[in-house]
Amino acid sequence: MNFRASFCDPFKYDIIEIGDIEKDKIMELFEKTPWSEYLTKMDNAQDKEIYYSPSLEIENKDNRNGLSVSVINDRGDEEWYIFYKRPKLVKKFFGLSKKMNNDYLTEVWGVTKDDVKYCLEALIRNDLQFLENKIK
Repeated sequence: MNFRASFCDPFKYDIIEIGDIEKDKIMELFEKTPWSEYLTKMDNAQDKEIYYSPSLEIENKDNRNGLSVSVINDRGDEEWYIFYKRPKLVKKFFGLSKKMNNDYLTEVWGVTKDDVKYCLEALIRNDLQFLENKIK
């Protein structure tokens, strides 16, 4: 499997394209990202200085399934978000019509850092059923 990564630095307008990443480096990248430092710096910044919440996107280039994970500071606690993008056949008009949506997106909010890790590990293993069940 071939993966790519990008990162949203809260204080930079442009998304940082990391590019191709080996699957055994994905968890290391996630763990080494200074999430708490970004949140602390954001707490002390003016709104106009912040463009995004710190976010990491990982995509399986072979099947176009990807996760974007992000964190905010919610009254002193980290609150994580997971966005799951994938191609999906979507039913329309009461199921009478179907259309492929190549960027179908679902999300889950208020999850823990461990939940994020489980989902990233599922993406790395290509356990798409786990992701479908977890991120509805």
